[in-house]
Amino acid sequence: MRIRAATDADWAGVWPFLREIVAAGDTYTWPPDVSEATAREMWLVRPPGRTVVAVDADGTVLGSAKLVPNQAGPGDHVANASFMVAPAAAGRGVGRALGEHVLDLARADGYRAMQFNAVVATNTRAVALWRALGFAVVGRIPEGFRHPSEGYVDLLVMHRRL
Repeated sequence: MRIRAATDADWAGVWPFLREIVAAGDTYTWPPDVSEATAREMWLVRPPGRTVVAVDADGTVLGSAKLVPNQAGPGDHVANASFMVAPAAAGRGVGRALGEHVLDLARADGYRAMQFNAVVATNTRAVALWRALGFAVVGRIPEGFRHPSEGYVDLLVMHRRL
């Protein structure tokens, strides 16, 4: 697996699993019926943001991540990131590799910390990964997410210094 900057050509490999993950409605605060055009604009970010892809030896996109400032102006020294792994690539370490890579990019870009604003509390795999990578829960939004099978569940705010 190799992680590199995403190109416009990578979208064809990202969109199918991004659409599937968002449509499931259990891990992302995006509208489940997000259009391809809107999703592309939201995921393939402009500088100072970055979007990366993890690709297999044959070029298959296994996952992707985006790195952006969490806030504008005086808050732009804290990064924010989002990650998606193709369900077919689950359990292969793609999420961890993307997480480590994006943390390195954030440090290199001069960010002082990274914050996730809306980790769905029932997404136990993601919560465990972010804890393993040094993130702590610094806030909780009670019933901030309408889960399709669990009902209203909490959103977690997770943070770590870089």
